[in-house]
Amino acid sequence: MFATVLSLLIVLVGAVSFNRLTVRKYPKIDEPVVTVSVRYAGASAEVIESQVTKPLEDSIAGIDGVDVITSFRRADQGQISERFRLEKDADSAAAEVRDRTSGVRNKLPQAIEEPVIAKVEADAFPVIQLAFSSESLTPLQINDLVNRIVKPRLQTVTGVADVRIFGERKYAMRIWLDTDKLASYRLTTQDVEYAIRRSNLELPAGRIESQQREFSVTSQTSLLKPVQFGAIVIKTVNGFSVRVRDVARVEEGAADERTVVRLNGRPAVGVGVIRQATANPLDSSKGVKAAIPQLKAVLPPDVLIDIANDNSVFIDRSVKNVYQTIFEAVLLVALALAIGLVVNDAIVMLENIFRHIEEGMDPFSAGLPKTPASSRPTWTCG
Repeated sequence: MFATVLSLLIVLVGAVSFNRLTVRKYPKIDEPVVTVSVRYAGASAEVIESQVTKPLEDSIAGIDGVDVITSFRRADQGQISERFRLEKDADSAAAEVRDRTSGVRNKLPQAIEEPVIAKVEADAFPVIQLAFSSESLTPLQINDLVNRIVKPRLQTVTGVADVRIFGERKYAMRIWLDTDKLASYRLTTQDVEYAIRRSNLELPAGRIESQQREFSVTSQTSLLKPVQFGAIVIKTVNGFSVRVRDVARVEEGAADERTVVRLNGRPAVGVGVIRQATANPLDSSKGVKAAIPQLKAVLPPDVLIDIANDNSVFIDRSVKNVYQTIFEAVLLVALALAIGLVVNDAIVMLENIFRHIEEGMDPFSAGLPKTPASSRPTWTCG
């Protein structure tokens, strides 16, 4: 009875766990890791190290529970990663890093962007990555389609927390200055920048009210085309207007051309789908794959969608391997029980044969099957 109760208890726990336990690649451990990212436009890696990351490292190193501090710096950007001991609460660690960073803000260059403090979570990595490419469309056009069509649709998939774009190409107006022409007109880069900021504005201008209608008025002076930017007046000298096109070349381009994504040598725009912390990665991956035909239906025909990486494949294969292992274990236990029964019966038979030999029978006759005494015929003589 005791063994039966224990067996039923194990079966009950297994049945409950099978339906309630989440499927994950690794156990859910919220490791306390905090990163501080700083951008300093135009600065070299050496300047960022001496003026940005070093003061931050000295301040953060004094936080209780810090295990390892790693940092890297490159042109225009620096990042510090602090790994705390596991007993340290991740939220409190992030709050302490934020306080220490604010305390040394006045020691950092004023031109830097505000430091970004983020708590790194184990689930903040894409469960599946897609690559969008085309033979006829430019990366700018592909990026625009991904932002307007792909990203909103993928964000509605069950279990998806965020959709990140890698190798992003945002539209921007790039102005290439000619230093010789600037010098000839006695202009500086700041003069051109001030003229563009002054002309490219979009401000509210109030509203017009009547007895029946009301209209909002917007002072829209935002510029959209290269020709419009080229026509901006920088300054006027003796009645002659010096325009941007007189000292620069204006063209549409990407805001950042220093990063690129390629799939098998082909330029592409990458999309990483990040699942929710409690979501099943297998369900999230299936939902994204099910959305791919819908995306192909609304995108231009020559836009290719490739699955660059799918982390759920590893989890799916691991789950299938568990089922295979269970089946093999059950099969082997059935074989072990069968062999045990055969061996047990053989031992009984050998003991019985040996008993008959001890009673005087020859070995051959002792090994033959015997007729039970109750089934032998009875002769009666009258």
